[in-house]
Amino acid sequence: MTFSLLAGLWALPGVAAAQDEPLQLLAFGDSLTQGYGLPQGEGLVPQLESWLRERGQDVTVINGGVSGDTTAGGLSRIAWSLTPDVDAVMVTLGGNDLLRGLDPADTRTNLDGILTEIAVRDLPMMLVGMQAPGNYGTAYQQAFDGLYPELAEAHDAVYVPSFLAPLMGDPEAPDPAAARAFLQADGIHPNAEGVARIVEALGPQVEDLLARVDR
Repeated sequence: MTFSLLAGLWALPGVAAAQDEPLQLLAFGDSLTQGYGLPQGEGLVPQLESWLRERGQDVTVINGGVSGDTTAGGLSRIAWSLTPDVDAVMVTLGGNDLLRGLDPADTRTNLDGILTEIAVRDLPMMLVGMQAPGNYGTAYQQAFDGLYPELAEAHDAVYVPSFLAPLMGDPEAPDPAAARAFLQADGIHPNAEGVARIVEALGPQVEDLLARVDR
């Protein structure tokens, strides 16, 4: 191909636009992703997008969070959420399964279905884990907590062990009581400062996810 022909191709509007468009990251989750209880601009999606852009990442983060959604709800909507413009997906689901005490086996099946649908589209993915409280019993806790790393490995997903861990102080000795200052009055959803802490911890791993995008 001659230089003049190459130059002509690059000059075509469609080719230029494809190079200039920001990456599209779908943040797929529940109220923790949606930004429940927070003013516009202070939720996870806008704070994460700002963090990434400040570090030179040309990316738009799409808010795919639905308050109250379980992993079953996520499975029912993942196919139509993966529009052609999506380049990568971050999955943060399971908190509402915990609140309802749902069977970890069902949570595993639903998350596996979600990740499989993403894999079918050949999109890089991230899985953000949740941790079960001890009051459900040791067997439940082990089954629930263990499904996230296993699914991340099976689907070659970037794995983040815990969404809320950045609010609990020392990662070597996490203290759930320390999170209270970074939660809203409901004791479940992070406040704006809590989201900022989560983004600081999550951001570098999201950058690793974006580095997997084949443009």
